[in-house]
Amino acid sequence: MWSGDELDLDAYLERIGYQGERGTPGELRPDLRTLYAVHRAHTAAVAFESLDVLLGRPVALDLKSIEDKLVHARRGGYCYEQNSLLAAALERIGFEVSGRGARNRTRGDSVLAVTHAVLVVTVAGEPWLCDAGFGFQGPREPVPLARPGAEVRQGEWMYRVREEEDGVLVLCLLRGDTWRDLYAFSPQHYHPVDYVVLNHYSSSHPASSFTGRLIVQQAGDRVRQALVGRELTRLHPDGLVEQETIGPDGLLAVLDREFGLRLPDRDVAELVRIHRAED
Repeated sequence: MWSGDELDLDAYLERIGYQGERGTPGELRPDLRTLYAVHRAHTAAVAFESLDVLLGRPVALDLKSIEDKLVHARRGGYCYEQNSLLAAALERIGFEVSGRGARNRTRGDSVLAVTHAVLVVTVAGEPWLCDAGFGFQGPREPVPLARPGAEVRQGEWMYRVREEEDGVLVLCLLRGDTWRDLYAFSPQHYHPVDYVVLNHYSSSHPASSFTGRLIVQQAGDRVRQALVGRELTRLHPDGLVEQETIGPDGLLAVLDREFGLRLPDRDVAELVRIHRAED
């Protein structure tokens, strides 16, 4: 389903900095240890970004295009790209992977459309939420789904999944002393073609949060960072939020230093022009 047989697995593993117990991809197994290691390496290495949308370029979801961009060009991507790539890699390793569509809940009581792509991976009969594409608040590691309400520590960050009516599951993040909903998803299975439809809205509709706005994010071990427009936000586990304004002259250094993104000259010039136009 996820075109895992077409993926250059060695190149992907090199891109995310994955090393097995003996440093060879051949030792990968569809077990929980491998799932944790691949998920964590992916989220550490590949930034969340939607720069192609800002630059007015189509976002292709066929595996070759995603591999060329995120693996070989060492770019980042947003949820449809990130989780499609992760799904292909996990499928290639031998995992059972299915998709879900999620509804963002980070904007208060507003009811938003289902536009977020997540994965459910089954290991030894137990489902795990896997998500490399929710930006700086997203999980770094798989989150168990078989025990709703259980608190899961990932470094200095805490997550839990709670269950609502009709089998809806909600991923929550502890910020300071408060549990906050990140997104909710139903048991309905989504296929790659469903993400093509959601991607069309997210990359082109005027109401999409990605159109006309620079968004780059990274879920670090301790500090989570998000550059939205000119505002660089640093989120700490204790709930502390720091903000800094990034002008056009500092944009490229921040993209490189904080998010590991180095772009072609033509992209750099256009991004700086857009950033400067916000004055």
